[in-house]
Amino acid sequence: MAICAPTLVVGALVLFEPGWIVTILAKGSPEVVYFAQTQEPVVALTIDDGPDPVATPKILDVLGQHDAQATFFLITERIPGNEEIVARVVEEGHELANHLTRDEPSIRLSPAEFERQLLDSHAALSAFADVHWFRPGSGWYNATMLATLHRHGYRCALGSVYPFDPHLPSSWFAARYVLGNVRPGSIIVLHDHGARGERTASALAEILPQLSRRGFRVVTLSELLELDGRM
Repeated sequence: MAICAPTLVVGALVLFEPGWIVTILAKGSPEVVYFAQTQEPVVALTIDDGPDPVATPKILDVLGQHDAQATFFLITERIPGNEEIVARVVEEGHELANHLTRDEPSIRLSPAEFERQLLDSHAALSAFADVHWFRPGSGWYNATMLATLHRHGYRCALGSVYPFDPHLPSSWFAARYVLGNVRPGSIIVLHDHGARGERTASALAEILPQLSRRGFRVVTLSELLELDGRM
């Protein structure tokens, strides 16, 4: 059976802990946040691609049961009809962040279109809360994007613990990957929307109590970055 190149790449990253890759990326783009420098047992949980009328409430229920906070990177074309869910995210102490208006690779947008979507999505999110974190769709960025973000008061955040949940549809694997790779200062990346969001809720039901037993607190991006003075 032929195996496509993306599958091989994912497999290689799963087999070999990519912490050194994240460290190199962070040094090459110090203005982009991949993790926090702290020895305290604190990690940030980030959740991309919501809101979703079914999955997001399930995720919020699990977070509430375990006294955990998260930063939700929302796709704003998914907000209409889900305004009460977004309001609940804020009311329960979580943080909103910008993942643009559509689910597509941000780096493929022209500079003008990227800026337009950034401002449009900012306007939609600002109706609910102050927003200053951005994550590019598909995780790729360039210098022009970073300059645009800086001009509009945004900071770019990726992560250091990514269980490939868009590619590997297994809550069992996601939970074990996160628990096996999390460190003080880690930024965990999981996904919402449809089946991915329901898998995230299932994975968090296993991840969060185990992190608590290890003495970890699970917080928003802003709270984590306050620990190393980058807020």
